[in-house]
Amino acid sequence: MTYAKAELSGLIRDKAADLKFDLCGIARVRILSENEPVLRAWCEAGMNAGMNYLNRKIENRLNPESLLAGAKSMIVTGFSYYTDNKQKVQGVPVLSRYAYGINYHDVISARLEQLLSYIRSVNSEAEGRIVVDSAPLLEKGWAIEAGLGWRGKHSVIINRSIGSFFFIGILILNIELIYDKPSGKDYCGSCRQCIDLCPTGAINNNRTIDARKCIANLTIENRGPIPEEILPKMGGRVYGCDRCQEVCPWNKNVTPHSHPEFDLPEEIAEMTPDDWQSLTEEQFTKLFRQRALERISYADMIRNINAAIKSLQFFNFPL
Repeated sequence: MTYAKAELSGLIRDKAADLKFDLCGIARVRILSENEPVLRAWCEAGMNAGMNYLNRKIENRLNPESLLAGAKSMIVTGFSYYTDNKQKVQGVPVLSRYAYGINYHDVISARLEQLLSYIRSVNSEAEGRIVVDSAPLLEKGWAIEAGLGWRGKHSVIINRSIGSFFFIGILILNIELIYDKPSGKDYCGSCRQCIDLCPTGAINNNRTIDARKCIANLTIENRGPIPEEILPKMGGRVYGCDRCQEVCPWNKNVTPHSHPEFDLPEEIAEMTPDDWQSLTEEQFTKLFRQRALERISYADMIRNINAAIKSLQFFNFPL
């Protein structure tokens, strides 16, 4: 059976909902050339820190056809990870919410594989490629293009319904569909809380981040020591930083996610300062295997724990 574009697009949206994606939009493939000047200037200023890969083949990042020949459509999905169920012990190294559950790359890629299989079952000509932080693609740009939201002043995409605590997963397809429109609106208004309350002043006025100052970058991508001048500003953060999203008014009344894969396990939630400071490599592997923290080594985790514990001395937390 051959489906018209409108009907097929509807089937794809319905299947995405069945797979528990919180957001799903569809965009027409084009070259996102308007992003090139900002990206080049950001890299030339050194704000990509040690992430030199972001400065390579920028023209490919702008064009999805560099990832899938004959690409015509982008299925852009959002998967919420917001929760109020945080670590239970005060004065411990603090994890970013996105690192609570199973590695989101694996969770979302598996769902997108199911979506792609379904699309192939109803359209034998369909071919696709899945991208979840796994290829050179401007995922935020495509989230905007597909109508999922707008780029907040903290550079993170904000959706009016679910806020900004969501993962982006993309399926590039070689078939034409019916396309959503970007809202074209910026609902941040005159608010600058994310900029003014960033602990290290890492947020620029043009919706970009200076990764050299960003606690998330310094605890995840950085392979060197954490600068001493950053320690008083870390607030105990050991992996990532949610500060700019926590202070965003659009996240004040967000409903917690309904995805058990992203729940924080009790054994991590209940870790004490002593548990963190005495963490062995075997425990690190057991506790954080198949989680986002796999991105860093045990040695880097110990570096982060020591920095986080030291930073807590600047706050009124018992150690």
